[in-house]
Amino acid sequence: MIEIDAVTVSFGGVTALNTLTVQLDAPVVGIIGPNGAGKTTFLNVLSGFVRPNSGRIHAFGRELTGMQPHQRAQWGLRRSFQKEQAVDELTVEDNVRVVLDSLPLSRDVVEDALTGALEFTGISAIRRRSVAGLNAFERRMTELARCVAGSPKLILLDEPGAGFSQSEVATLRSVINGIAETIGARTFLIDHDVDLIQATCQRTIVLDFGSLVTYGETASVLADPKVRAVYLGMEET
Repeated sequence: MIEIDAVTVSFGGVTALNTLTVQLDAPVVGIIGPNGAGKTTFLNVLSGFVRPNSGRIHAFGRELTGMQPHQRAQWGLRRSFQKEQAVDELTVEDNVRVVLDSLPLSRDVVEDALTGALEFTGISAIRRRSVAGLNAFERRMTELARCVAGSPKLILLDEPGAGFSQSEVATLRSVINGIAETIGARTFLIDHDVDLIQATCQRTIVLDFGSLVTYGETASVLADPKVRAVYLGMEET
């Protein structure tokens, strides 16, 4: 269970999150809403990059609110960004090893975790290639391999499917669907691709102007007239 309790974030006169309270209890949770709804701010608060003005965050019984980003990473939080953050000067495997080297693991455990992450994301064949020579999808999968490495507890994905072909999104969908069973982590997924949300997320949260619109089973949420008005641009009846 991940509990968000009255979290508020303000930037000057703009309220990015408005006393957000919700209990997130599914293996994969979708986060949707129009541009400016507070979705990325929500992930930034969970990551520790943004400190809330008020409110608390609990994850699996642990208080995260006062933890620094590196402490959350060591605890088991992983994060991808709208623009992938793979390091061009390193190989694929060294991009993943950087994450593992920051954890208190033996060399043998690091190598096993590295190999497991590369195999899980389907990029073992390019493990020794420089990231600078990869295409956009290979770079994204490298970043996803970093997210699943080292027994994470919570994985945050910010629009991982943006700009990819149907076959590439199908591969991404398969990997996301396997995280809970194979890796044992919870996943929060922001994406504007409703098909990807439907195919991967058991439950979905909807934000608008930093406030909670609704949270529930994904199919029911997407069929809600209020959600369709806010997110899909359809007139609410």
